[in-house]
Amino acid sequence: MGTPRAPARIDINCDMGEGFGAYTLGFDSKVIRHVTSANIACGFHAGDPGWMRATVALAEQHQAGIGAHPGFPDLRGFGRRMMQATPAEITDDLVYQIGALTAFTREKRLQHVKPHGALYNMAVDREDVATAIGEAIAAVDPDLILVVLAGSPWEAAARRMGLRVAAEVFADRAFDARGALVPRAVPGAVIHDAPRVVERSLRLVLEHRVTAITGEELELQADTICLHGDTPGAVTLAASLREAFDRAGIEVVPMARVLAP
Repeated sequence: MGTPRAPARIDINCDMGEGFGAYTLGFDSKVIRHVTSANIACGFHAGDPGWMRATVALAEQHQAGIGAHPGFPDLRGFGRRMMQATPAEITDDLVYQIGALTAFTREKRLQHVKPHGALYNMAVDREDVATAIGEAIAAVDPDLILVVLAGSPWEAAARRMGLRVAAEVFADRAFDARGALVPRAVPGAVIHDAPRVVERSLRLVLEHRVTAITGEELELQADTICLHGDTPGAVTLAASLREAFDRAGIEVVPMARVLAP
């Protein structure tokens, strides 16, 4: 086994607040007990002002780091459809969403920003999209942490811009040989076997390695690991992952503390 950071430290982030009006999506009130950072939908791909207010209050109650989870304006497609937006439109949309969520917090400040869905995936390989996202963060609060896919061209672009970066891996998503997420439509892209998810998560944190869906061994340095709170068994998985980290001596803290010197 490789040598971990001393002490090994990781953040567990989860997408939350993705209901809309009378419709509830996910298990926020139960999952929040086991995670350390909350990515809260800002009304474009999911969520609305009422859900934003309630989810911020939930995160504050449980002392989770609060982050904006901005996406494309695509409620019907849940923000997972690619949109032909200019860099200026992307920047404006993110400034709008980040600012709106910030207003609901007690301290009028967020910990981080994690783009959602298609916007996240586009930023991985498109420098113009990555730059537009970075410019939105710089315009609102340069101290915000940007969550990016670990080892991706997006991570490199964000670091060149001088942004605070948290490199992210996914507990329940398969990686391809490049280290990119396998599209959800591909069989095996989402991993549902809880013991396997826990095992690969421990390996990612302690050894910084993961096996790609095609068999290659990848090296990924991670600051935060994502759980999806709307999948079946999410609460049990979150509890099992937190327990496994505790047993392994891994300190689970909000990403701002992971990045602290």
